[in-house]
Amino acid sequence: MAEEKQDKIEEQKNIDQELKKSKTSEADIPKSHGEILKQQIVEGQETYDKNPVSILLSSLTAGLEIGFSYLLICAMFYFLNGKVEEDTIIKALALVYPVGFIMIILGQSILFTEQTSLLTLPVLNKKRSLVSLLKLWGLVILGNLIGGYLIAFLLVWIGPRLEIFDLKTIEKIATHVTQYDNIVILVSSILAGWLMGLLSWLVAASKDTLSRIIIIFLITAVLSFAGLHHSIVGNVEVFAGLISSPAISFLDYISFIGLALFGNALGGFVFVALLKYRAFVYDVK
Repeated sequence: MAEEKQDKIEEQKNIDQELKKSKTSEADIPKSHGEILKQQIVEGQETYDKNPVSILLSSLTAGLEIGFSYLLICAMFYFLNGKVEEDTIIKALALVYPVGFIMIILGQSILFTEQTSLLTLPVLNKKRSLVSLLKLWGLVILGNLIGGYLIAFLLVWIGPRLEIFDLKTIEKIATHVTQYDNIVILVSSILAGWLMGLLSWLVAASKDTLSRIIIIFLITAVLSFAGLHHSIVGNVEVFAGLISSPAISFLDYISFIGLALFGNALGGFVFVALLKYRAFVYDVK
C-alpha cells in the first residue's frame, strides 16, 4: 500500500512538472496538448476561487443569454412555418442556435455544459476535491436554470405581442424536444456533453476571437442539426412549453431536465477524463 501511494505521489509530481514546462506558443504556432491542458486547469481553478455570489450571478446571466438562441429558434420556426416542410425548418434552426452560445462564451458567463469539463480538470489533477466540484456544479446549474426560467417567462409573454411567434410555436418546439424515450434523451445528452467538452478544448486552443466564433458556431450548429439534447437550452425550450401549453406536464419537464443534466455532465466528464487528461498522463509516464 505504501509503495502504491508513493508511486501515485511520484506520478502526480511528474504530471505537474510537465504542465509547468508548457509555455505559451508563439502566435503562429499551434498550442500543444500540454499548453491547452495547463490553460484549462488554470481557468478551472480560477472559477473555484471566485466568490459564490459572483458564480451564481454569472451563471444566471448565462441562463438569460441562452434565451436569445431560443428567441431566434421560435422566430425562425414561426416565420418559415407553412412556407417549407417542418422537418426542413427543424434542421434550418441550426443556423441561429449558436447565437446564445457565442454571447455566453465570448462574454465569459458561466454555462454548465461548457464548464463541465473545465471544472473537472482540477479534480483530476488533484488540486480540488470531488465534493468541491459537485458543490460548484450545483451552484452553476442553479444559476443557469433560474436564468432560463426568467427568460422563458419573458419570451412567452413578449413573443406573441410582437407577433414574432405564437404559443403554438412554443408548444411544437417543446414537444419536439421531449418526444423521445428516456434512454434516447440520456444518450443524446451524453453526446451533447461530449461535444461541449470538445468545444471548451477547441476554444482554449484557438488564439483569436474570429477563430473562437467559428468554432462555437460549428460545434453548436452540429449539436442542433443532429438534434442532440442540451440541458440549458432545453431547459428554456421545455419550461416555456410547460408554462404555456397543456401538452407539456411537470413530469415531462422534470424527467427531461434530470436526464439532460446527468447526460451532459457524464459526456463532458468522460471526454476530459478518458480522452484528454489520461492521454496526457500516459504520455508523461
